[in-house]
Amino acid sequence: MVQLPCSLSKVVVGGAIYRLGYNYRMKTKQLTFLLALTFLFLFSGSSVLFADDYEDGRAAGRKGDCKTLVEKLRLSAEQSHPKAQFTLGVLYGGGKCVKQDDKESVRWYHKAAEQGHVEAQNSLGMIYFEGLITLKNYQEAYKWSSKASEQGHRDAQFRLCLLYSQGLGVSNDFKKAATWCLRAAKQGNKEAQMLLGSMYSQGQGVPQDNNEAAKWNLLAAKQGLAHAQASACLMYSSGMGVKKDFLKAIKWCRLAAKQGKSL
Repeated sequence: MVQLPCSLSKVVVGGAIYRLGYNYRMKTKQLTFLLALTFLFLFSGSSVLFADDYEDGRAAGRKGDCKTLVEKLRLSAEQSHPKAQFTLGVLYGGGKCVKQDDKESVRWYHKAAEQGHVEAQNSLGMIYFEGLITLKNYQEAYKWSSKASEQGHRDAQFRLCLLYSQGLGVSNDFKKAATWCLRAAKQGNKEAQMLLGSMYSQGQGVPQDNNEAAKWNLLAAKQGLAHAQASACLMYSSGMGVKKDFLKAIKWCRLAAKQGKSL
């Protein structure tokens, strides 16, 4: 019987052990890979599945099927789908397809807002600013309006302008107020346009400039804002920031009067 050299025997034995270890590791890697695929399918794919629930819910809502709408939205919302959470907040706030419940409305708005849903953030800013549903809380109004403003929401930007200009929930700062009013005004918010015009007229947060005041006020007036129309009447009758024109003054006075706004 031929004896293998001791060193070679170790190699053979070591090789056998190595192969056994390699086969074991390969099987383990294959199992781990399959488990990883399953995990990805179940959990990463869940966002798609719950997005489908959300879309199914919307489709049901368009057909007037309130039961399916709420069921599907709740499935998505409970899995942190921000649009579903926001929509539930709207439904509970308005008592549509569900029993009206202010606390539930705010709860779902918060869940959506915390995930960066801009409309939910703006809604919370408005709720806390106006004292709707809950008591007024200007610090919370500032917090959520700021978040929505940074995402470009024009109504939140105007609210932030009001907070800074009046020193509500934040230190009074006309310069910051004007900055946010300008952003909102450029996006067509008529209240921001009128307030910005007033700030230019008085030189609050911006250099005093009657031409700029007239420009922004007229933009708001053309959007049908009664206060701005009354101001346009005064501007054309006095020639402040615009060429004096009594016919245009009369036009704007009449439009303001139709909405119950007198000078």
